[in-house]
Amino acid sequence: MEENKHSQQSNAGHETGEVHAWAVGKFAIGLIVICAVSMTLLFGLYKFFNSQHDAVSSVDPVKVFPEPRLQQTPMPDLKEIRDAEDKLLSGYAWVDPKQGLVRMPIEQAINVLAKKGLPGRPEAAASGISMPTESGLGTPAAAEPAASEEHKK
Repeated sequence: MEENKHSQQSNAGHETGEVHAWAVGKFAIGLIVICAVSMTLLFGLYKFFNSQHDAVSSVDPVKVFPEPRLQQTPMPDLKEIRDAEDKLLSGYAWVDPKQGLVRMPIEQAINVLAKKGLPGRPEAAASGISMPTESGLGTPAAAEPAASEEHKK
């Protein structure tokens, strides 16, 4: 009979008792109370910040913010800048009257440049240095005989 008696061992490997329903119930009640209090506090905080926001929004933002401020009207400002640039590119004006420099319309400047042509490079002096061409890199005249002698050896 003694074999049938189970001694209570602390390391049985499984739960020996049932779950305490009252402990789980107290935890659930506490969780519900904490959630209700938190929601009430958050609602009160929302009302407080909302009333503060109404007082701040009545101030003119231009007077509050320091320089540099954002543009109030970016599209008309851009149109004004583009009009000023077009006026510079399509009109005549003195750049430097002492030197005789004049600003002229861009289309006319292109036509004048096409008729006159760009200034070219000065001709290469007869110093033995040749300029590269489209057909080759050009070799110095003094290096050509030395190169041909090396190929003969």
